[in-house]
Amino acid sequence: MRRTALLASATLLAALIPLASARAADDPPPVPVDLFEGEVPFASQPAEGIFTWGGDSDDPPRLALTARPDAPQGEKVLTGTYDISGYGGFTHDYAADLPAHDWSAHQGIRFWWDGENNGKKVAFELKDGGANGEASELWTTSFTDDFTGWKEIELPFTDFQYRTDYQPVGGIDHVLGLTQMWGYAVTLPVGVHGTFAMDDVELYGRADQSLRAGVTTDSAVHPVREGGTATVEVTVATTGSAPLDDPVTVAYETGGGTADPGRDYTPVTGTLTFPAGTASGATRTIKVPTLRDKAAEPAETIPLKLTVTGAKPPAENPQIVIDAHGLPYLDPKLPVRKRVADLLSRMSLEEKAGQMTQAERGAVGEGADIATYGLGSLLSGGGSTPTPNTPAAWARMIDGFQLRARATRFQIPLIYGVDAVHGHNNLVGATIMPHNIGIGATRDPQLAERTGAVTASEVRSTGIPWDFAPCLCVSRDERWGRAYESFGEDPALVESMETIIQGLQGPADGRELKDDDRVLATAKHFVGDGGTEYGSSTTGTYTIDQGVTKVTRQQLEAVHLAPYESAVDRGVGTVMPSYSSLDILGDGRGPVKMHARGDMINGVLKGRMGFDGFVISDWDAVNQLPGDYATQVTTAVDAGVDMMMVPYSYKDFSATLVDQVKAGKVDRKRIDDAVARILTQKFRLGLFEHPYADTTNAPQIGSTSHRAVARQAAAESQVLLKNSGGVLPLKKNQKVYVAGSDADDLGNQTGGWTVTWQGASGTHTRGTTILDAMRKDGDVTYSEDASAPTAGYDVGVVVVGETPYAEGVGDVGNGHDLQLSAADKAAVDKVCAAMKCAVLIVSGRPLLIGDRLGEIDALVASWLPGTEGDGVADVLYGKRPFTGRLPVTWPKSEAQLPINVGDASYDPQFPYGWGLTTLTKIPDGGAATLGALAVAAAAAEKAGADRTGRELVLKARLIVQRKADAGITAAVAKPFAEADHLTLTGRYGAAVERLIAAWKAD
Repeated sequence: MRRTALLASATLLAALIPLASARAADDPPPVPVDLFEGEVPFASQPAEGIFTWGGDSDDPPRLALTARPDAPQGEKVLTGTYDISGYGGFTHDYAADLPAHDWSAHQGIRFWWDGENNGKKVAFELKDGGANGEASELWTTSFTDDFTGWKEIELPFTDFQYRTDYQPVGGIDHVLGLTQMWGYAVTLPVGVHGTFAMDDVELYGRADQSLRAGVTTDSAVHPVREGGTATVEVTVATTGSAPLDDPVTVAYETGGGTADPGRDYTPVTGTLTFPAGTASGATRTIKVPTLRDKAAEPAETIPLKLTVTGAKPPAENPQIVIDAHGLPYLDPKLPVRKRVADLLSRMSLEEKAGQMTQAERGAVGEGADIATYGLGSLLSGGGSTPTPNTPAAWARMIDGFQLRARATRFQIPLIYGVDAVHGHNNLVGATIMPHNIGIGATRDPQLAERTGAVTASEVRSTGIPWDFAPCLCVSRDERWGRAYESFGEDPALVESMETIIQGLQGPADGRELKDDDRVLATAKHFVGDGGTEYGSSTTGTYTIDQGVTKVTRQQLEAVHLAPYESAVDRGVGTVMPSYSSLDILGDGRGPVKMHARGDMINGVLKGRMGFDGFVISDWDAVNQLPGDYATQVTTAVDAGVDMMMVPYSYKDFSATLVDQVKAGKVDRKRIDDAVARILTQKFRLGLFEHPYADTTNAPQIGSTSHRAVARQAAAESQVLLKNSGGVLPLKKNQKVYVAGSDADDLGNQTGGWTVTWQGASGTHTRGTTILDAMRKDGDVTYSEDASAPTAGYDVGVVVVGETPYAEGVGDVGNGHDLQLSAADKAAVDKVCAAMKCAVLIVSGRPLLIGDRLGEIDALVASWLPGTEGDGVADVLYGKRPFTGRLPVTWPKSEAQLPINVGDASYDPQFPYGWGLTTLTKIPDGGAATLGALAVAAAAAEKAGADRTGRELVLKARLIVQRKADAGITAAVAKPFAEADHLTLTGRYGAAVERLIAAWKAD
């Protein structure tokens, strides 16, 4: 059916009905935005054009302009196919080098959509204000594809809401101005394989003042102490701050909540008037007095209904909340256990289910559902940030969410969580530490604790009391995309770095958790996530992450469970199970998802280990369990998961849990246990007394003192693997040629989990690149691809490595490998052929470098050092000595993987624990000296003199390394690596004996 036929039908119809019902006489004519006849190309900014986007490589839809006989307008329509697992859609942006468009004369935007009747929502987004289409405010609404065939969709501009889950830039004015429009975007449904067709996007209708003027209140929730008076501010604002053209009236009245009028408050009613000519931003107030009685009571609500004429009303009516008072759980002088028992005894099943529910901040919008569903927790997933991404905006956002919780019966505060896995990494400008693999390389437990303390201070000062860290995984295969989240391959090393828990939480008894510089820590991922077999994953295209860990009972205990035992002893507040499956050989069960393993969560963690915190699931992990949704929920809760991270399905989870309890499928005692554990931590954190952000320490975020800790951590994490001819440290008077893709890239240097989940190359936060740091210390010339002439230099430094990734996206075989890129190889070859050279590998895991090792004079494992490149330059130029040691075995080839300390067959490129030093004096001596060191180390061990024992082993290690440096054989590597493990377990005499074996084998 052609558009001409439609118009003919419309003409006939118009003769039968009044013209005003078809289109008002004074409406402006429709203005075309897209006809899809080829007048707008497929192109992206800065040109005008239509382009696709998505969460990963297969998420963007495939678009075409297709001639169709049923086109509503013209000859062609926009068609597409899609199969989206994350997110995806398409955009039409106007040209960035031309003025924005003015849509303010119109009522809305409309288009034709060829429905598939799939029942899915399609989001439609406007781009308003800002610099261009990719730096504008996003306003969104949606329609439901619940029809078949062509239908004209009309979206009035009054339906669009400011996006709270994502904004590409800092706040502009949070007003849909319509005078500087940059285009639109369409987000297609997730989880269905579909096709679509769209035609004739146009502006329609005439705007009225309600599009240019809006009424807002200062808050949706107004808590007040019993007997106090609540004051609600009502403001009128206009686009462009113009005075009102017409009067605006706001009629108000109280009533309908849980508070009784006349007994709990004095009812109010009236009308506020903003006359024509009133300035934008004018405010009036409404006062609601509450009344005092002598009864102890839960919180009570007083809705304030607003009826607005002449402007857009608030998104929701405000409500006054008379604070809960006089109840025992509110008394901070009572022991926590008594407060928990009192509150638990008062709660309904639905309220308890709410406490066990955690939603993503982007899913709750402005937060009304927090009170509606009594949510216990919110989180920010990787990259889920407020706009602008500043400390103040984080604090305002979380305070706003906490304010919503005040509208619940018992005003139980939210516990907000975030993945601050190497500093407050979602926050632009925060201090970003080396990833855990680098911290493991420092072998410095005190420094690990200090990094945790800096992270805790920066996180808590933005209003967040809970950190989903540290990862206590024992990484056994470098093909794992999460390898850098591990402190190393040796459980003894992981345990030694668990001092970071005290840095985050303070003392094990939790007495400092309420302080403004402490957060609740999370031991993750329980248990065995670092041991998954390559090729065992069934998650998308992942190859190893979320796969199966096959171990004997003894291996499970010795390797993977040991770090959790010590974490529980350290008082860790929460534990997160792994996505992976555990297959304990010989138990006959086969692989079982960890979220379903009650034997491990209830039995080992809570039972044998005595863990008294609460267990939080991983992101939407309940949906990976077998069975229908009700079975999944029951399985996870019965297994011991206390709080479910259900980012976007929080309504379904809480409702399903309630139904399962009522049906007798989940025991009420299990619910009470879970909620008691959650409430205990909220009380310990002091959230009932201080739910809002304490920003006292906010000025310290990214401060010089905090960055000094990160700088030291970066320096101590550098592992010197080779140093022929003493190329390192560099001298200030040397002319240094710097090359490589990672020398001047802060994003590569910080890696994944930095500002966004996957991280990104380039500059996205504040810090110092390795190149910038080197320029402070020496005479440096930089050529990324080594294309600049190489003559006349004393030494070259080539900084190469990986680009950022996170989780299974980074698995080897999922678009990643352990090789340098072709460009990096070329840079190494060119520079090292022309001069003495040092190669730095910036990566989350060892890369295969053996084929070039002969041409490289000095080799450094730089790991992912964070924002403080100065720490790398400090060791390159000798301000600090190289002292780092390998936290994992460096393989010769991928065929060797997995390879770990203690393996029967062990022939690596560099053994676990290897790390040369640039200390001014390396101990002299040979076999006799080593023998004496063994005797002394054994004596220190017997006397419990750990510091002395470690120093003695260090001397022996340096002696052995100096001899073995020319060629590390398997006979040397195996006892050398085992010595490092023995040192970490306090067996200093045996460690030196193994080093003597390495000496003799060389």
